[in-house]
Amino acid sequence: MKLWIGNIAPGTTDDELRALLGKYGSIPVESVERVADDGPRPAAILEIAATSEQMFQITQRLNGMYWKGQSLTVQAMTR
Repeated sequence: MKLWIGNIAPGTTDDELRALLGKYGSIPVESVERVADDGPRPAAILEIAATSEQMFQITQRLNGMYWKGQSLTVQAMTR
């Protein structure tokens, strides 16, 4: 499944994103695709091994979270 994380702090590494999901969701990240990485609100699409229930929980837990000076926007991607 894919998870959109937007409004990431500039300079955030893929390893930091993996650690965030590991800390708050214990979900392994299979891949990270950067989107609009050079703009004022970088984003990433993470491919994760999660069930629908886990996806719901991690989205609820992370959406709106204040992390590294930014309020994250997190959404499950259906396609």
